[in-house]
Amino acid sequence: MTKADLVQRTADTVGPRVTKRDCGLVVDAFIDAVRDALERGEGIEIRGFGTFKVRHRKPRTARNPKTGEQVEVPARAAPVFQPSLLLRERVAQGNISG
Repeated sequence: MTKADLVQRTADTVGPRVTKRDCGLVVDAFIDAVRDALERGEGIEIRGFGTFKVRHRKPRTARNPKTGEQVEVPARAAPVFQPSLLLRERVAQGNISG
């Protein structure tokens, strides 16, 4: 699903009361809010859906698979999404073939 698909689905759910352009603004505002919170190191919890948060990774030594040479990977912050138990159960019950 793309962002355009998400906007269309939102517009379809809301119905004719709100324009597709306005739904796009709402989706953009949500994405911006998540991005801004993660940049500040804050997490966002959406009950029944999951949590967006920043995980701090320690520095480590890795290996270049092509040359076998050791490479130092610096510490970094990485955004992560942790799905709620309800979301995990619903996905597991779905007809997902892969």
